[in-house]
Amino acid sequence: MGAYLRPETLAEALDALAERSLTPLAGGTDLYPNQANLAAWNQAPDLDLIDLSALQELKGIGERAEAFRIGALATWTEVLEAGLPDWFEGLRLAAREVGGVQIQNRGTLAGNLCNASPAADGVPALLALDASVELMSKAGSRRLPLAAFVLGNRRTARRPDELVTSIEIPKPAAPARSTFLKLGARKYLVISIVMVAATLEVAEGRVAAARVAVGSCSAAARRLPALEAALAGRPCDATLAEAVTAERLAGLSPIDDARASAAYRGEAAVTLVRRALTALAGGGLERAA
Repeated sequence: MGAYLRPETLAEALDALAERSLTPLAGGTDLYPNQANLAAWNQAPDLDLIDLSALQELKGIGERAEAFRIGALATWTEVLEAGLPDWFEGLRLAAREVGGVQIQNRGTLAGNLCNASPAADGVPALLALDASVELMSKAGSRRLPLAAFVLGNRRTARRPDELVTSIEIPKPAAPARSTFLKLGARKYLVISIVMVAATLEVAEGRVAAARVAVGSCSAAARRLPALEAALAGRPCDATLAEAVTAERLAGLSPIDDARASAAYRGEAAVTLVRRALTALAGGGLERAA
């Protein structure tokens, strides 16, 4: 049995992390199952835990002039109930795919990022919203684009003395819309085979900016810069899907596993990206507030 700390302030938590290596505990929806699985094979380490649940500084969802801030302890249910603008629809759709309601009530967005599974539902949706991650230590704070924070399968850029304190999502420069699609072996409560998230900013009927991300097809979810560049300036109509080619998804590196073959994943990714763009081409717009 390892040590257990439950600090009451962020300062206390950062002091503790500066002194020793501790495993952060937020919702616990990844940590506890992972530990239970290892325990079944007598391989579970005695983790020294730092329970973040009392840290009021890490709670809540707020709006500033240029961005929205999602606190590190904000849950998926809170995102669904927060009344966020319509261009958050892709993130809301992803939130509904994170386990069942009980998991959504406990699991946090920041925890989903820190767990860094290639199949983490929140990562593509947040990439498509151009999210960044704020990290704090006793020495100070820094902010990283999400793509620079999630480095690979179960790997992030967080140092042992740091905590993720918030996720920041900038407001779009033009009216925007977003969506999220997930392919699994069944409809609900399933690990994805392929996920796609997309956000389009539209001005005068044309794509002013596009952000498209694919999950479960690389060690970490990835944006598609070649496709995004090809979409910029195009009419926002059904012809958007014509820009999607295998070559413009070439940065992906799907693998064979129990859920699907690499070849199937590659073909499915092309299809889902086309479907996402077709859906967005027919969707409504909301101006950034």
